[in-house]
Amino acid sequence: MEALSLSLPTITVTNSNLNYPSLSAASSYASLSSLQHRPSSSTILFTVKKSVVRVQAENEDFELKQVRDMAAAKKRWEALLREEKIKVLTPKEAGYAVQLSNKPLLDVRPSNEHSKAWVKGSTWIPIFDVDNGLDIGTIPRKVSNFAMGGWWSGMPTLSFDNSFLPKVMEKFPKDAELIVACQKGLRSLAACEQLYNAGYTNLFWVQGGFEAAEEEDLVVEGSVPLKFAGIGGVSEFLGWTDQQRAAAAKEGWGYRLVFSARLIGLFLVADALFIGAQQVGRYLQEIRTH
Repeated sequence: MEALSLSLPTITVTNSNLNYPSLSAASSYASLSSLQHRPSSSTILFTVKKSVVRVQAENEDFELKQVRDMAAAKKRWEALLREEKIKVLTPKEAGYAVQLSNKPLLDVRPSNEHSKAWVKGSTWIPIFDVDNGLDIGTIPRKVSNFAMGGWWSGMPTLSFDNSFLPKVMEKFPKDAELIVACQKGLRSLAACEQLYNAGYTNLFWVQGGFEAAEEEDLVVEGSVPLKFAGIGGVSEFLGWTDQQRAAAAKEGWGYRLVFSARLIGLFLVADALFIGAQQVGRYLQEIRTH
């Protein structure tokens, strides 16, 4: 399922059962004089361990809150669909509505997906977009995203676009019959909820997103097929995504050979780097011994 980034507050967990000594301003300086200038190794180790435990507790609680928020959001979305406050369209039905009835199609995908392929005549307003910031708060998120699979999937760090609703309101009246779509269907459902709460009453959600569309369903522009717009990273380079496997089944061995050659090339490059690193290590060792 398409990943959805939620901006959630960090929660600090305080364990009332742990009676750590208080080192507040009201503490007696006389009783702390032995710790002020020459802290013992056991005190330092205790402080480090306590900090690690606190960080782990905060991370676990943050992840738990994300899971709970996501589960709550899914229940809200299911209710909106069940009560038909948001109507469902297949990609084929959405294509008919756009091509034959000139219904507006709102593409809410991030820029890294939209730039690869888009539906002709659609309006692009992302609800989440690539976070290009390099501030102290963003860099750890980017490192974490890369380490947790971003290097494989090519999915960048995304942030909620606060200008999403104002831009939609500027472009479309609230009584417009608005078709909302994304790559896999999750972000577009979140966008539909935002729009419904803002007063839009004629919303249509494209189930499964563009990834579920066939080539003939929609008129597409861009450098790649619409199904491939959401893939990237090492998995795309090696042809190990579901979309590429499906294409390989249709295209035959010629398509597979391209990615097989890339895999062999990757192994050769890795082997060359390993041998080069060994040679450099030996050279440095020789310099040290002389």
